[in-house]
Amino acid sequence: MEALKAAAAVVAYPGFVFSAALGMFASWVDRKVTARVQWRVGPPLLQPLYDVVKLLGKETIVPAEGVRWVFLGAPVFALSTATLAATLVWQSQIAPAAQTFVGDVIVALYLLTGPAVALVIGAFASRNPLASVGGSREMKLVLAYELPLTLCILVAVIKAGSLRLGDILLWQAANGAVGASLSGVLACVVAVLCMQAKLGLVPFDVAEAETEIMGGALIEYSGPALAVYKLSRFVMLTALPLLVVATLLGGVRFDAGARGVLLGLGKVVLLWVGATLIRNTNPRVRIDQALLFFWGPMTIVAAAAVVLAMAGL
Repeated sequence: MEALKAAAAVVAYPGFVFSAALGMFASWVDRKVTARVQWRVGPPLLQPLYDVVKLLGKETIVPAEGVRWVFLGAPVFALSTATLAATLVWQSQIAPAAQTFVGDVIVALYLLTGPAVALVIGAFASRNPLASVGGSREMKLVLAYELPLTLCILVAVIKAGSLRLGDILLWQAANGAVGASLSGVLACVVAVLCMQAKLGLVPFDVAEAETEIMGGALIEYSGPALAVYKLSRFVMLTALPLLVVATLLGGVRFDAGARGVLLGLGKVVLLWVGATLIRNTNPRVRIDQALLFFWGPMTIVAAAAVVLAMAGL
């Protein structure tokens, strides 16, 4: 029975189905707002679902020179790690005192790196020159934003004095959101920009720049394999903002009734809105500019936030 409950948590609620549905909604909002900014009508509400269903009915073409099992296995790895991360973060929100374990913050960060690693591996496995360029860019981008993002989460760990997501949430319930402090404000700013890069959104969509490398890392993907990649992106659109909300903005308070849940989900929506605004008001940067941005100002600001958190500010 316990095994069935665990499987249901991963597959349905609060895992894959629930997170993917929220991610599809976030994607629709982003596309709709973008369309209205450009004086277009935009897609219908279920367009992200239609896109996935359409791809599932198409043929998957594997490059003749590609490594077949790696090429097809990479999307599955991406979706698996994203789903596990989403399930872990959701369960920590639902029952912070019971559904967490020591070091789950580290595990969540590790799992959220999986989709990017899968994108790099899949791109190189296709042996397409343009895909290899996209994979190379993605690999460099991961090395750039992971350090400042980890430092941002470290601010919450220092404040709460624990590596458990549940303890961080309980500490914020008793003392207020980490983001309400000086170190928390700095960490939130850096985390939002790192989230933009981790989700592959403008101005950091260098790995899939259609106008430069025609889809880049995903240029050879089609059919169900591409659909699985899209599903992993939808899950990431839920899991990553939720982790930022959980560690820096007080989390989704299921123990506070409907008001706490709606307030927490409202914070996730605000992060979606912020990502959409950034995407529609900035041009794509070059990969060298992105690396300098994250290794320079963002890492410095995140390190300053850590120092301030250690000082109790």
